[in-house]
Amino acid sequence: MKYVVVTGGVVSGLGKGVTASSIGVVLKACGLRVTSIKIDPYLNTDAGTMSPFEHGEVFVLDDGGEVDLDLGNYERFLDIKLTHDNNITTGKIYQSVIDKERKGDYLGKTVQVVPHITDAIQEWIERVAMIPVDGKEGPADVCVIELGGTIGDIESMPFIEALGQFSYRVGPGNFCLVHVSLVPVLNTVGEQKTKPTQHSVRSLRALGLTPNILACRSAKPLEENVKEKLSQFCHVPVSNIVTLHDVTNIWHIPLLLMEQRADEALIKVLKLKRFAKEPMLEEWMRRAEICDTLQDPVRIAMVGKYTGFADSYLSVLKALLHASVACQRKLVVDWVASPDLEKHTEVEAPEVHKKAWDLLKAADGILVPGGFGDRGVEGKILAAKYAREHKVPYLGICLGMQIAVIEIARSVLNLPDANSTEFNPDTTTPCVIFMPEGSKTHMGGTMRLGSRRTYFKVPSCKAAKLHSNASFVDERHRHRYEVNPEMVPEFEKAGLAFVGQDETGKRMEIIELADHPYFIGVQFHPEFKSRPGKPSALFLGLIAASCRQLDSLLRHILHRGNLTSRCISNTGPISTKAYQNGNLKKHTKSLANGNFHSNGNGVHA
Repeated sequence: MKYVVVTGGVVSGLGKGVTASSIGVVLKACGLRVTSIKIDPYLNTDAGTMSPFEHGEVFVLDDGGEVDLDLGNYERFLDIKLTHDNNITTGKIYQSVIDKERKGDYLGKTVQVVPHITDAIQEWIERVAMIPVDGKEGPADVCVIELGGTIGDIESMPFIEALGQFSYRVGPGNFCLVHVSLVPVLNTVGEQKTKPTQHSVRSLRALGLTPNILACRSAKPLEENVKEKLSQFCHVPVSNIVTLHDVTNIWHIPLLLMEQRADEALIKVLKLKRFAKEPMLEEWMRRAEICDTLQDPVRIAMVGKYTGFADSYLSVLKALLHASVACQRKLVVDWVASPDLEKHTEVEAPEVHKKAWDLLKAADGILVPGGFGDRGVEGKILAAKYAREHKVPYLGICLGMQIAVIEIARSVLNLPDANSTEFNPDTTTPCVIFMPEGSKTHMGGTMRLGSRRTYFKVPSCKAAKLHSNASFVDERHRHRYEVNPEMVPEFEKAGLAFVGQDETGKRMEIIELADHPYFIGVQFHPEFKSRPGKPSALFLGLIAASCRQLDSLLRHILHRGNLTSRCISNTGPISTKAYQNGNLKKHTKSLANGNFHSNGNGVHA
């Protein structure tokens, strides 16, 4: 097993997760099998109890693991399925060591950070790196490990020590350290400054780790004299210093690495030359360039309560992007804070209220994502009502489905007290109820989590057609409340179809309105399994409906099967040199000018 460790220096938020994912993409393009591990130095056992404002979204895995959002980047970029053990936290490590101590496994020894904690970290890495995550048998060739935080953080010290020992244990040729650092430009001076990176590398080396590759974040490509200076003071060859400068979209990052021969540096350090082939990233190149050439906008109103922090809905945003690229539309997301739609805001802040409603009414489609708590719920209900009454394409995810049910109960069934017991435990009309297996006393890991199967009960429904008329779909869940099955017959009489259910027929998974262009709510989270080139079917349906091209899309799926990445296929071979020489835009332009549009400005056919 070969290991690539990605660390960060100077400041947080440099994009270590995207860098680690991009390194995986490049290695995978060289014909190698790749797995990933994220180390988070916080004491939480997992990310499940963290506020989205605190740490971004909670990403859910097939096995029910609630993990850091960077694992979502790994899955999307590498098209793999990770496990909860691929996310290592300080809490998990200490819990495992304390459990062993309580059982007497240490035979009376004094349990210490070194060697017991550091040994546990190394054993965890070796064990998890062997788990196949790409659907094939046997372990991967390379494990990419991202260490969260910044070098010098107190909480990272046990992991730094463990990785230093680990590099010595596995030996040269099996361990490559990539250090991501900042090279700022001071406005008053106007030159790229290397001193922060020098200090960061010096701290890293003092802790027992020496970087093999420097990945420098900067606004513009590094100048040659800057690279030479970094090489001299950081003891890294110039050929192993790459620039991760600002790009138009993150799909360009693997291409930047490849353009600067980072694949050759990685393969040389890991001694994989006889196993690796020349990197092939044709589809990735086309997708990155096509994304940049899109001009016709599609406006989606994102109605939620965490709109001040985009990472709170990262997977939803990525799923929308995947679908909009497939539909050849430039995605424009209008953030609508759900509390701003409510009546009390009209009194307290009329301008804010008007702006929120103006954004909602100008949208081509409306999406209400998942969430917890009662703040902003009434605003989400108003958004669902507007979408239903004005025939605006609507997709409700988890809570977004539940509030659509509540809205129909109030407006169509004339049940003004209808609500979820999450928001009003004493409601006389409980449309949404607490799950039987949930816990009201413990928060972490007590929800309905992970991949569960949903069966399509109405074969002619839009959701089934979008899934190529499949009989079922496996999607990931994260919720405590569900639609009250006792009220289902009443809803169905009013025209709300529960087209997807679990195997028992008691858990409602998908709702649709037949007399609406696109009104779908799902209890699961389809965004977690959306991939570049393989967009989630329901997000694809939302974008297509918002472009008024849903009928064309459904006909295409009926005749040709599931729509994935035809927008970037069937265009002939393209070489690595074409990207490096800047010839790809001409190649891509011919695509956008008519090879895959159904009518010149819609879904490709």
